[in-house]
Amino acid sequence: MSLLFSPLTIREITFPNRIAMSPMCQYSAKDGFAGEWHLVHYGTRASGGAGLIIVEATAVWPEGRITPGDLGLWSDDQIPGLQRITGFIHSQGSVAGIQLAHAGRKASCALPWDGGKQLSLSNGGWENVAPSAIPFSPDERTPGMADSICIERIISGFREAAERALMAGFRVAEIHSAHGYLLQEFLSPLSNKRTDEYGGSFENRIRLLLEVTEAIRTVWPEDYPLFVRISSTEWTDGGWTPEESVRLAPLLQQAGADLIDCSSGGNIHNAKIPVRPGYQAPFAEMIRNTGIMTAAVGMITEALQAEEIIASGRADLVLFGRELLRNPYFPLQAARELGADTSWPNQYLRAR
Repeated sequence: MSLLFSPLTIREITFPNRIAMSPMCQYSAKDGFAGEWHLVHYGTRASGGAGLIIVEATAVWPEGRITPGDLGLWSDDQIPGLQRITGFIHSQGSVAGIQLAHAGRKASCALPWDGGKQLSLSNGGWENVAPSAIPFSPDERTPGMADSICIERIISGFREAAERALMAGFRVAEIHSAHGYLLQEFLSPLSNKRTDEYGGSFENRIRLLLEVTEAIRTVWPEDYPLFVRISSTEWTDGGWTPEESVRLAPLLQQAGADLIDCSSGGNIHNAKIPVRPGYQAPFAEMIRNTGIMTAAVGMITEALQAEEIIASGRADLVLFGRELLRNPYFPLQAARELGADTSWPNQYLRAR
């Protein structure tokens, strides 16, 4: 029996298997609105057999977008387009999740296929905010330091976006606190040089993430899971460490998180990351040993590789990214390879 294709229940939501689609920006929204591309893109992966589809980083403010093409949930008007997507995902037997995000100092960039560089204020860009006035790279403008009013607005933005996500039909919410975006910027001693209650000590640097988690849990149903994506390490001396991630895990659990999505890097522009197959899975195992569920992600491309991660108890979910971009039907093929019984869309049964 394949454990990768065994169901997983978190709170009152049951995922039909342990394969999840990692949130990956499509940079194809207009003014934050989902369109036909998003419906087809996410719908195809749901019909392809993934047990959980996590919709890409969705900005809680317009200024929190990485690019002008990012999805948003700062307005009720953005709900209907996402409802179409969640409705189709659920019709395929998958579960719809969404990642809520604020890009912080890494906001205001051109689309990747337009170069991805930070947009100037005269060319459609906008002012960024961050825990401290430190740019992501030397060639970018200095962000504004978030004051107490801005911090309260950040917390409210995440809470209100979670309420809209619920109205849009999502059953899993994930807080994006990884890859150098705003909440991770607060965690890192390299990007957070504050001297107030949000900077300095470990307890102060994690404060905003815990407050956002608690705020979302006040509006997110008790029956529905709440995930948090973190960068488990920054791969840089003096930065956030795996040991700090282990310290953070039980505190996130106490704040209402059910699972930690264990990624890494993204906050230091010249970090040397030893990318190789499954290179982040050890972080998922380390954090899982604290008693919270985890997801493994990063260069996981094969069915046997994912099966080993679940079977050995290193993680509870496996998130696939680029492999699902290459092959939307990877889960159906993985089930065949592992000898697992899984459902196919009726329209495709002739190919089973």
